[in-house]
Amino acid sequence: MSDSMVALLGPTLEGQGGASVDTQTLIGDDKYVGLYFSAHWCPPCRAFTPKLAEFYKKFKAKPEKKDQFEIVFISSDQDEAQCKEYFAEMPWLMLPFADRAKKGELGKKFGVSGIPTLIILKSTNGEIVNRQGREAVMVDPEGEDFPWTN
Repeated sequence: MSDSMVALLGPTLEGQGGASVDTQTLIGDDKYVGLYFSAHWCPPCRAFTPKLAEFYKKFKAKPEKKDQFEIVFISSDQDEAQCKEYFAEMPWLMLPFADRAKKGELGKKFGVSGIPTLIILKSTNGEIVNRQGREAVMVDPEGEDFPWTN
């Protein structure tokens, strides 16, 4: 059910520059969504985010894959200013920082116990495809085996 992604993330996400992005645009056959739980204050996150951004840009540059994957940053920052500063380094979307309840629900639903965590979901139904997205990106930085199904 395509409504599951909207139920999961809310009707709109935030793009760069504060742009509002309709969550429905993430949904489609053969499309995947990565939920990226991270924070600026976390040293492992600060080390992984540039690697993930490099992967994302290379993956999106492939014409046959560019529409297949989107990432949504779920911030564990303490305040919105820190979140926005960190998000400015990212080429993907973000769950609005103000929606702390949704952030908490997502962390609980997916059992996130540490950051950085990247969970890959099927966009049409929100089904988990891979809980170890961070490791998958590190092992397969070209995305040859994407979506890294478990």
